[in-house]
Amino acid sequence: MEYGQIERTMYVEATPEVVYEVISSPAHLKEWWPDDVALEPVPGAVGELVWGERGTPDVQIVPITVVDAQPHRLFSFRWTHPAEEPAGVGNSLFVTFELVPSGDGTSVRMTETGFREMGWEIAALEKEYSEHVKGWDWFLPRLVQCAERLVARR
Repeated sequence: MEYGQIERTMYVEATPEVVYEVISSPAHLKEWWPDDVALEPVPGAVGELVWGERGTPDVQIVPITVVDAQPHRLFSFRWTHPAEEPAGVGNSLFVTFELVPSGDGTSVRMTETGFREMGWEIAALEKEYSEHVKGWDWFLPRLVQCAERLVARR
């Protein structure tokens, strides 16, 4: 296996404007991905994703840095880098969401790259890659549901 890239494509019955809001707005990110988010969705912004409750032993806080934010078209970020280091090739994974209008909805292509560049031994690379595959397979359907719920509320 290559372990170079995870790619998922999905159709969302919501406009690109709504989908972009769901993938970039902290209020909506919390509905489908982490338990909490501290992030401004603008290029260069540095923040954090939080799984679990802050102050508890099993909380997981993951740094995130916005790379590109083109409303209704593209949102990309680097994450998993050490909190004390700026995100870059070799210390973080790179995620891109590309949005394309399709009929009454949006075609969303998510890619995550950078696994091989992290310098992990093969066992660690396989483990991290596998965990991210499982994670995206769990969270991306929740993204679709979140966007469609948002449309239904409007």
